[in-house]
Amino acid sequence: MLRRAADIVLLRYLLASVLALGVDMGAFLALLHLGTAAMLAATIGYSLGIVAHWLLSSRAVFTEGVASRGPERTRQKAMFVMSALLGLALTTLIVGAASHVGVDPRLAKLVAIGASFTLTWLLRKAVIFRAEARA
Repeated sequence: MLRRAADIVLLRYLLASVLALGVDMGAFLALLHLGTAAMLAATIGYSLGIVAHWLLSSRAVFTEGVASRGPERTRQKAMFVMSALLGLALTTLIVGAASHVGVDPRLAKLVAIGASFTLTWLLRKAVIFRAEARA
């Protein structure tokens, strides 16, 4: 039963990630089209995706582990942003390095998506929204 619940949370997280990725990639591609440097476009897109992801994660994914209002919720938001910034740093490094050596930034972004998803899922599930820590 716990395994099934974990699968459902992962499915909701995956859906939230896809929606936030839509925000991220939409901004990224629009900015590339406007002539923005790939690294900056990746940074801005990812940052907009962070906002979308917090809204979805805190309201639809990790409902059991969301802290009540107050200092604990503020701390949780800060940790969420820190996990997102780690994902952003990883994304920026991958896209920047790949672009520097001549790899298409869109391909680099796809690699960065997988790496960032894995990193942030692990941090958010195990640390930030861990329900047992709030009980």
